[in-house]
Amino acid sequence: MLSFLTNNYTWILVLILLINMSQRRIPDSGRKRVALIWIAAITLVYYMIVVVSAMFAEPWPTIGVWGGLALMLVAIIVFRDRVWPFRLHCRDCRKRLKWEFVIGHDDNLCQDCHDKRHPEEAEARKERERQKQEAARPREEVLNESYSKAKSVEEIDWDIWEPNHRCVITYVQRGDQLLFIEKKRGLGDGYFNAPGGHIEETETADEAAVRETKEETGVDIKDLDYRGTLRFQFSDGTREIGYVYFATYAGGELAECDEARPFWVSRDAIPYENMWEDDRLWLPAALEGRRFDAQFIFDDRKMISNRVEILDEGDGDEETSGEG
Repeated sequence: MLSFLTNNYTWILVLILLINMSQRRIPDSGRKRVALIWIAAITLVYYMIVVVSAMFAEPWPTIGVWGGLALMLVAIIVFRDRVWPFRLHCRDCRKRLKWEFVIGHDDNLCQDCHDKRHPEEAEARKERERQKQEAARPREEVLNESYSKAKSVEEIDWDIWEPNHRCVITYVQRGDQLLFIEKKRGLGDGYFNAPGGHIEETETADEAAVRETKEETGVDIKDLDYRGTLRFQFSDGTREIGYVYFATYAGGELAECDEARPFWVSRDAIPYENMWEDDRLWLPAALEGRRFDAQFIFDDRKMISNRVEILDEGDGDEETSGEG
């Protein structure tokens, strides 16, 4: 015992100190922190008794080891309320406590039982955790989420706005006709639109335009021409970017699928009344071969705000905006 104390007492004190430092980060742990100080003091007294007794001849060293141990145990029993407030199991539900609750939290309750007794503290803790998580989120992510509450395109910083869906829309031309689909399911079901869909991770926008047109209509296309970009912010948090292409019919017969019913429409009979509200703001310019860039805010199918910039090469920019 003498040899063990001599060689390891310093490490025992270091361990007690580390536990005490850990307790400082745990709320409502004052009693258990004091208890560790008592344990350190009793252990120190025992160590001094053993060391002093070792300075004398036998039988004093033996008396010091065992007599000091007896005195230490007596002190622990007498001052047990101060020395040992630690428990391994919850006082209420008897569930085994985590290490944090063994060395801290003077009430010796698990988190669930503590929350039941102190619902106001539980609510405050959850709010602190929520705020901490919110502060740790990337600024762009927080802004993008907040944009779902925007009522005007001016409230959104479109330079850092990030879509969670990337799509293509392809207007296929055959003489004076355009290829349309009636959307049968998904976003905009029941509306008329040009064929299109999501861009897969392994393909470019051009490749997606060719693939989606074939899948939804059975038609092959060629001579893809990019006309503009559409950015949609929906109030439900959906953020969609769409790349608009025009292409030439290259063959194939119309074939209806589960997602769409394709049909040809004359250029002078475009069914705007059964299309998304934004289409009439940019499609006429696109049909003229002009390029554009546009942003929109939608609440479900209702357009709340918009900004459409028609890009006339060599003649400057023409911008229109408005609220729904």
